[in-house]
Amino acid sequence: MSKAFSRGGLALAAAIAATAVLSGCSKPEPVVVVEAPPPPPPPVTLNAGVAEAASIYVAFIRDVGTIQAGFQDAESIQAAMRKGAAYDPATLSRGMIAYASILALQSPEFVTGVRSFAGDPAQRAEVVANLIRDPAYAVTLPGADAAAGLIITTLGRDIAALTTLADAVEQDAYTIQQRNDPRRRWAVTPIPSREIRLESVKTISAGQMLPSAEDSARLFAAANSGSGLELAAAAHAPPYTPAVVNALAIAALAAMGAAGDDARANTEALAIETNAQFCLDMSKLNLFQCLAASRPSYEDMFCVGRHIVRDLATCTTQATIPVVADPALTTASISPAPTGVAAEAATASLLAVQAGAN
Repeated sequence: MSKAFSRGGLALAAAIAATAVLSGCSKPEPVVVVEAPPPPPPPVTLNAGVAEAASIYVAFIRDVGTIQAGFQDAESIQAAMRKGAAYDPATLSRGMIAYASILALQSPEFVTGVRSFAGDPAQRAEVVANLIRDPAYAVTLPGADAAAGLIITTLGRDIAALTTLADAVEQDAYTIQQRNDPRRRWAVTPIPSREIRLESVKTISAGQMLPSAEDSARLFAAANSGSGLELAAAAHAPPYTPAVVNALAIAALAAMGAAGDDARANTEALAIETNAQFCLDMSKLNLFQCLAASRPSYEDMFCVGRHIVRDLATCTTQATIPVVADPALTTASISPAPTGVAAEAATASLLAVQAGAN
């Protein structure tokens, strides 16, 4: 029995050894490493702060557009003055650039062109860094001319409407002085408490401009969806003004998904453009100067037309249309607001009209 067990054990051991030898000679199965695909690029993202800033510009320009020539009493002129003076130059300038960036995001050519660089994380990071370092980089991106065209064309409609309104109000300041105009009686009467009226306008000018909830929501949705504003496409070749360049940079960051809440510092910095703000600052100073010299109501009417409505058109023009050699490519019909001697001459011309009508 011991011999039988021994023989069986040896056979089993031999079988195990043979199996081990065969296993050692077999090739291991190759290990297949499957690389995970890169994550998809983030969606188009523009923070709500930009939409809120844009809503301030949109609401204010719409409000000014309700001013109408043909004032029927002195109080209606003062009401127009209070409405048109109720803006802070820095806030309105930022709002215009913010609105322009949302207009740029309505261009499918621009959004698609920018996002063509978003698939590769390294390339996306490089484009974002370039935009933050130099906003003019946005001009080199595909579709920039289409986005700039939407900005310039849309704001151009605001310019045209404001210019038409300014022409009407300024002309009415002359018309109202004529003997056959029944409004002349109160229009040539000196304004009571002129100093109080001036200080009131200065106080209104220093007030805080608050965003419109309805306009903010509409603009926020349009920015992040790329639709909803129903704009007419019109490409515009460079050069572009600094304000337009900054707007394109904000829009490009948004198209890269790099303008969300965590990037507010970047979008807020790009919404500041000193030239656009300076023009509005000077407009306010001219308005105060005009009111300080104004005595009868028809002169206040002229101040409304010239240093509120027309200056808004002029400053928007300077912010969006570059100075070029060909006058056909500029809005040369919009004359700059007079200052100094020019402002005094404008007032003197009004006084001359009044003297001639007496």
